[in-house]
Amino acid sequence: MKSLLITSVKVILPGNEYHQQTVDVFIEKGKIAQIGNTIKVADKNVETIDGTGKVLSPGFFDLHANFGEPGLETKEDIRTGTAAAAAGGFTAVAVMPNTEPAIQSRSEVALVVNAAKGNIVDVHPIGAISKKREGKEMAELYDMKQNGAVAFSDGNKSVQQAGLMSRALLYAKGFEGLIFSHAEDESMAGGNKMNEGTMSTYLGMKGIPNLAESLMVSRDLYLAEYTEAPIHFASISTPEAVDLIKKAKAKGLRVTCDVAAHQLVFTDEDIVGFDSNYKVSPPLRTKADAKALIKGVKDGVIDAVVSQHTPQEIEYKNVEFHIAKNGIIGLQTVLPLLVRAGLNEEQIVNSLAVRPRQILGLAIPQIREGAIANLVLFDLAKSWNFDEKTNRSKSKNSPLFGQTLKGAVELVINNNQIIKND
Repeated sequence: MKSLLITSVKVILPGNEYHQQTVDVFIEKGKIAQIGNTIKVADKNVETIDGTGKVLSPGFFDLHANFGEPGLETKEDIRTGTAAAAAGGFTAVAVMPNTEPAIQSRSEVALVVNAAKGNIVDVHPIGAISKKREGKEMAELYDMKQNGAVAFSDGNKSVQQAGLMSRALLYAKGFEGLIFSHAEDESMAGGNKMNEGTMSTYLGMKGIPNLAESLMVSRDLYLAEYTEAPIHFASISTPEAVDLIKKAKAKGLRVTCDVAAHQLVFTDEDIVGFDSNYKVSPPLRTKADAKALIKGVKDGVIDAVVSQHTPQEIEYKNVEFHIAKNGIIGLQTVLPLLVRAGLNEEQIVNSLAVRPRQILGLAIPQIREGAIANLVLFDLAKSWNFDEKTNRSKSKNSPLFGQTLKGAVELVINNNQIIKND
């Protein structure tokens, strides 16, 4: 990449010596060469970007993205998925094993790792807990860990057998592996399609109660306590889950959790028009639930915010709501949703850049002279259009498609590469 000078930019990275300071940052040969109040560069080939009113932080890290590779490349492949990630400010993503075949052995893990080499976005596979994600027989977790898996999850399927979940927690603990729980009691959810409440009654649809999530959170917390193992809850959606996790943290359990950005903004009231782009798992809850989730993020009980990027072909979305598949493409719209939810710049950086890496035990990119440049430049006040021209995903199943959004990523830098959003 060519040299770059970002002037008068506000650095946000809690604990960093330049946190909350407005400085110039000179980047050369993929590294931060100089940080100062006013940097003068003699080389006329150096590109200068005015950072006034903008924020510079470590590149965002998404703990929950779905790419189709291997097997479901018509939804998204690694090339298009990472392009969408970079456009959304992410320099790293953890990809779920919702593929065909599932990421369930060293072969699939190695395929993803090798396919993503040389990319501006680092791709970290999450291996399946069980073979074929069927929740019956444990997959080869240690082999996957040795080949690059950063955690283990059955993706959009919840492990219903308590015994299997307990064994997975105990086994993974032995090699410092981390289990992700998708918390939903299937017998309570009943295969239903939206949140149980006033809106489901009004629309005449059977609903999924909050209890379906909190029952499973409660069970898995008991199992984590019993096995003395760490656990992470993916994409929680209820205040009951937040409360249970808050109490578990107070007890000293090694528990973390995340929430999908769309759960902070959209609610079950948005389903009134039966737009299948609002159909997700877990389902969109009530306004009161969304408010509690935002409070959980601001209070730090909810550790991270994720995109839960789930691309679907048009034939799976342009159908009746009850038969449409779940999912929203979210990599490019996380920042605007967090702006809409009322998070400030420090809360955004903590939720998107710092805590996700800490959860996985990965190093946080530093903003200091000599450090490798792994950065995102974003503007919380800038508006942009999310449409055919700006969309980088293969799919376009988003209720935000065609809208003007506030909160724009200007550029990302990683692996000696730079991508700008023009």
